[in-house]
Amino acid sequence: MIMRSHHRGRRAVVPSLLAALTLLVAGCTSGGGSDEEAAPTTSSAPAEPTAEPVEWTPSNDLIQPLVAGRPGSERGLSFDRAQVEVPITYDEPEGERLPMTVVRAVFPGQTDKIGSLVVNPGGPGASGVDAAIGLALTLPEDVLRRFDIVGFDPRGVSLSSPVECIPDETKDRLVASEPQPTSAEQLDEVFALADEVAQDCADRYESPEALGAFNTVDTARDMDLLREALGEEQLTYLGYSYGTTLGSTYAELFPDRVRAFVLDAAVDPDADAQADAEAQAAGLEASFDAFAQNCLALIAGCPVGPDPRRFTDELMLQAALGPIPSSAEGETRQATPGVVLTAITAALYDTDTWPQLSQALAAARNGDSAGLFSLADSYVGRLEDGTYSNQLDANVAINCADTDQEIDTDEVRRLAAEWDARYPLFGAGTAASLYTCTPWEAERTPLPERDAEGSAPILVVGNSGDPVTPLPGAVDMAEQLTSGVLLTWQGQGHTAYPKNQCINDAVNRYLIDLVVPLDGLTCPA
Repeated sequence: MIMRSHHRGRRAVVPSLLAALTLLVAGCTSGGGSDEEAAPTTSSAPAEPTAEPVEWTPSNDLIQPLVAGRPGSERGLSFDRAQVEVPITYDEPEGERLPMTVVRAVFPGQTDKIGSLVVNPGGPGASGVDAAIGLALTLPEDVLRRFDIVGFDPRGVSLSSPVECIPDETKDRLVASEPQPTSAEQLDEVFALADEVAQDCADRYESPEALGAFNTVDTARDMDLLREALGEEQLTYLGYSYGTTLGSTYAELFPDRVRAFVLDAAVDPDADAQADAEAQAAGLEASFDAFAQNCLALIAGCPVGPDPRRFTDELMLQAALGPIPSSAEGETRQATPGVVLTAITAALYDTDTWPQLSQALAAARNGDSAGLFSLADSYVGRLEDGTYSNQLDANVAINCADTDQEIDTDEVRRLAAEWDARYPLFGAGTAASLYTCTPWEAERTPLPERDAEGSAPILVVGNSGDPVTPLPGAVDMAEQLTSGVLLTWQGQGHTAYPKNQCINDAVNRYLIDLVVPLDGLTCPA
């Protein structure tokens, strides 16, 4: 897939929620003009627009039926929704605005309430609305008793003026495309598909300023308007994966407004696109090996046999020679090697999905790819009716707006050959993804260097077995942030909180009482 740094955060737990919420916010506008008409621009200059207090609309009738029966639904949570208007461009902070969709989850019987815990699940492109609901079902009750859980869809994402410029048919081709391109012909196809995506998005938005409006710096400013609208003097924030990039950017812009920030599964702030991509390839390879070892230790036996890596290589070849059909009713797609590797990537994010992955791989070897498509579709936001969320569109648009680095085809060809030898499953495809932003025609707003000097202590959480944001990224972020404090979990999967009691205890004390753990504290698996 041609996707750069797709750092997802926590897995969505309410898959039908966003479609339902869309019906409630449909027709909302920014006060005049579409994204093409407004031709928004971005700026790195400080801006201090104003925000009206949030006006919440009760939404239990919508959300309660969707979470009914799920773990945590017995907590008696209540839900509200709202929209906060943010400037299209911070060059004109009181000019035209766009609506940012927000959801609040409230635990019954709160005592000594501190305020709101604002969350972002990563991506970029993942829904903070969905994350707030999912986290309200799973976060420790000690936190829920003291905080409302507030999630927002960042500009360009899902319910907040979503960037939509990649056709569904193209997304199907992206998923199905060659995942290990090494030959000149395969790489030419990768470059052509990336060029096509860039051209479609340029045509859709007509001006580089319009497409460049979807960037992290302006989203961080939006987040400060949300803080003001919530009536909070300082922000309490929980960000996963790309959400650590957003959180550290906010802390750089507004260090005096940081109350407590937890940055879990940190994206390395020091790494350029190439270093970040190579770290991700290495992390995925290591996580696949951990999955294989776990599978081989099963008492009932590993469904993919005594050599999971060899099994996977043979399955990829099988899919290349003849795509594998699915037994799912009405499914006409057949699994290519791209689908196989996308499913594997999806499952490596969370150890809870490893059994599902081993069963899906075994079933595919026997001629049924339904399990692979289930994993792959959840990863890329493909819905049951064959349409997609805008997760891929937003991921590419935001990643490309955040960098001015461009890597040419010759360098990609060189890296694909090198990384294919070094990282056999994920190397070549990860190298190829580096071309994604090269043809991108949009205004760029590169991320600032981030030390957040003057902020309160910021807790950075890393996981020694993280497949996509390896531990060195958390180490670098904690070192780069002047007030950064590192907390490490020796576990597997993407993100750490709230998966481990030691991590939970340290994070809870920090969020609630501002008790900062000892820098470098390590929690065992």
